Amino acid sequence: MNAAAELQALVGEKTVLGASDAFTERHLRDFNIEAKGDAAAPVAVAYPSSTEDVSKILKYCNDHDIPVVPQGGLSGLCGGAVPVRPSLLMSLERMRAVQDVDTSGGTMTVQAGVTLDTVQKTADENGLLFPLDTGGRHAHIAGNASTNAGGNRVLRYGMMRDLILGVEAVLMDGTVISSMNRMIKNNTGYDLKQLFIGSEGTLGVITRLVLRLHPKPLSVSTALCALPGFDDAVKLLNHVRPRLGGQLSAFEVMWPGFYETGTVKLNRTPPLPLNDETGIYVLMEAMGGDPDGDPERFASVMGEALEQGLVLDAVVAQSDKDARELWAIRDCPGEFQAAGHMPQLGFDVSVPTGQIGEFARQVDERLTAKWPKHKTLYFGHIADGNLHVSVKLDENAGTEHEMDEMLYELIGEWGGSISAEHGIGLHKKPYLHYSRSSEELALMRSIKSAMDPKGLLNPGKVI
Repeated sequence: MNAAAELQALVGEKTVLGASDAFTERHLRDFNIEAKGDAAAPVAVAYPSSTEDVSKILKYCNDHDIPVVPQGGLSGLCGGAVPVRPSLLMSLERMRAVQDVDTSGGTMTVQAGVTLDTVQKTADENGLLFPLDTGGRHAHIAGNASTNAGGNRVLRYGMMRDLILGVEAVLMDGTVISSMNRMIKNNTGYDLKQLFIGSEGTLGVITRLVLRLHPKPLSVSTALCALPGFDDAVKLLNHVRPRLGGQLSAFEVMWPGFYETGTVKLNRTPPLPLNDETGIYVLMEAMGGDPDGDPERFASVMGEALEQGLVLDAVVAQSDKDARELWAIRDCPGEFQAAGHMPQLGFDVSVPTGQIGEFARQVDERLTAKWPKHKTLYFGHIADGNLHVSVKLDENAGTEHEMDEMLYELIGEWGGSISAEHGIGLHKKPYLHYSRSSEELALMRSIKSAMDPKGLLNPGKVI
């Protein structure tokens, strides 16, 4: 009897399918990385519907030394859900129940396979907000948790770990750790949920979550600003933060090349002109509770910035349609192919906010020194120190490894992070030492060894 058949007897024929019976290409890759060699011939594919199913499958695989790769929406960018050797692939796509919404406590309890889009819509239907805002809304919520997703509203609401109150996860030996806390205040020893958030499925398989919801905003104000340079963007941030207080929810920065790509190269009319005076564009959003007073306050703050010369020009959205059109520019990386900026190598890094301008300049300087005709776009969530760098790969550029090594080494020199929000997975693992000390790496390995002694859970990832 083979492993697939034995697992079928354990949890049901519809829960575990042999690779030859039902395996599809979608289980072999995430958004960027594809399985290679023997890894493309998995032992089986499991589709558990409950925590109990997950526990039984993991215990069997642990007892029989079968590696397991947890999979969600497969929208990751670093290969975190891609097998590196023959494994059982565990898709959590059938675990899609929204189990509870507590409007008084501001929480939502969900299974692992619920999509981000479903969480956002369910919160909205209940007069609440789940503020995580990323481009991949079909991502599974447990995938967001396992990678500690970020996005556009981190400066106000924090990363994914700040939006989670409780976690249920299953260890490789089948042990269920149910820490389904629903309170903001719970100071009872080690916060075990943090072991699973951001660990990319290497320590346990997240099966359920208690999410923290926020009041639904009654007003949203959006503006696009043109500024002379990056230092002016920092000055603008320091200007609007105290005046808008906790309402400031997004502060996105786009260098001219990126702005041109998101407008002219995609046949959109630029809301603000491209000219030699503008060195940076800022997309700013504020959310509030006063639909009458908030827009007036926002306009006043923008007027002050213009009067003080902090901003060269600005356009304020007058409708939801206007706001969507402004955000479409910032969200254009999904359209890079149509804009002629493909294939591209993307970097998701972070350094302190005030240093981003100089860091970007040094990146460009080093790229130009080695590849004089390179084409690079810069954009990011600078209020939280996150810069995205996109290098077009063509005859003017080097290999992926050469560029990875160059940029991540520079990150190490600056004491920054090689991954601000995308995770480590398989792709960034060789460069983790640029952001973590040898002592930190040793402790991470010790934790992995304690929780997964055989090293069977998502092998080859992170550490």
